Amino acid sequence: MEREEKALDVALDAMISRTQDLKNSIAGFIIKLETEYETLQWPSVLNSFALLSGQLNTLMKVLRNEKTPPLRNRILLPLFLNPERDEELAKLTENRIQFFNHEVVPDYLRTKPDPEIEAAELQINTKASQMSMDAAQKQIASLNKIVNTIETLLKTTREDWESTSGQRSALAQTSSLADTNALIGALSTGKGLRPSLGSPKSQSPLPTAQARGAKAFSMHPAGKMPSSIKTNIKSAGASHPYGR
Repeated sequence: MEREEKALDVALDAMISRTQDLKNSIAGFIIKLETEYETLQWPSVLNSFALLSGQLNTLMKVLRNEKTPPLRNRILLPLFLNPERDEELAKLTENRIQFFNHEVVPDYLRTKPDPEIEAAELQINTKASQMSMDAAQKQIASLNKIVNTIETLLKTTREDWESTSGQRSALAQTSSLADTNALIGALSTGKGLRPSLGSPKSQSPLPTAQARGAKAFSMHPAGKMPSSIKTNIKSAGASHPYGR
């Protein structure tokens, strides 16, 4: 009995370790998809899938190992249900499970699917077992034909799309992205526009009489007042209004 318990503990430790590695790889791959989706390359995605596949195979080898006791012979029963928050359970499950109550226990401890799903699966298996070999071969051939037709259609559509994209890229460019951005910036925020030298409203008003007088005074020499009498001096050779 002690030997079986020891073997079970060793197997559980190995499964927990492999599962933890698999969980870390899945979390890293999800973070890569969410943060590096703009620069992510297909070889990097394939490497992540290869890592996940290798870790899954390692976990399956541990489960299929001869030294691993058959887990299906073990029964897991909830001994205590608590409707309140369990801090230790939340810590162990990284806050995924915070309550161990009647609502979550049937979902996390079940070993069979829902009765509706189980009945539907049983119906499908029964129908498949009752089908003759000739009918199965005909359905397989029909399905393969449909798949081949869809594959051909996708390839043709892809070739047409690539051809159209190549023709569009060969056309001469009639617009400039920099000019478009400059126009948008000028219209929305006034970026790049020169300030005006002055608007009609900001110009000084017409000079008043006092200002005109001061200007006229400054144009004459000091000590001489400008005369307000206008004179009309004509040359001597000008014609006299009364002829002699």
